[in-house]
Amino acid sequence: MALVEIKDVSKEFQQGETIIPVLRGLSFSVQAGETLAIVGQSGSGKSTLLSLLAGLDQPSQGSIIVDNQNLNSLSQNELTRFRGRSIGIIFQQFHLMRSLTALENVLLPLDILNIPNAEKKALDALELVGLASRARHLPQQLSGGECQRVAIARAFVVEPRILLADEPSGNLDAATGEKVMNVLFDAVAQRGMTLLLVTHDMHLASRCQKRLPLVQGQLQTN
Repeated sequence: MALVEIKDVSKEFQQGETIIPVLRGLSFSVQAGETLAIVGQSGSGKSTLLSLLAGLDQPSQGSIIVDNQNLNSLSQNELTRFRGRSIGIIFQQFHLMRSLTALENVLLPLDILNIPNAEKKALDALELVGLASRARHLPQQLSGGECQRVAIARAFVVEPRILLADEPSGNLDAATGEKVMNVLFDAVAQRGMTLLLVTHDMHLASRCQKRLPLVQGQLQTN
């Protein structure tokens, strides 16, 4: 059975009296342990799709099933708990807490879920992304690439079933982005996680096992 199933998903937004369609009739699935890239230019609907997959927004039509859970049927509290346990998210902007050290940022999801041996798990995650020696540094004391590696460690520290990444190298220069993506794909392989990333970068997308082009809100299957 697929780990992620998208069935006839559409999403539209309303601005005044105008209805703006963003995603139209999307259907696809992702198997456990698979890496999939959704590829599209700015405005194609990639980030909207990722928000739906993360349960941060709801589709206007269709269903999204992640790890046997229909996200549409969960209450906000249930959805928050499910997302915290089963879905890791990596944003383009890092979204680290500036007042917390690298270690404390990685500890956050573990503390929220009351997971035992939290500090050891967080240190192990930082070790996996090559930042154990910077555990006590604040984000402003780290480079952009290091901040993104902390964000990667935070995303997979609870060992989620699926990892979602939104243009994960988009804020980095080419050389740094390549190094950070090596860290990401190595971590995914070592942990056996499922990865779904959205990107406009065909080189990055080529590192995934499968690629789906998204053009003006529709998947191109030919």
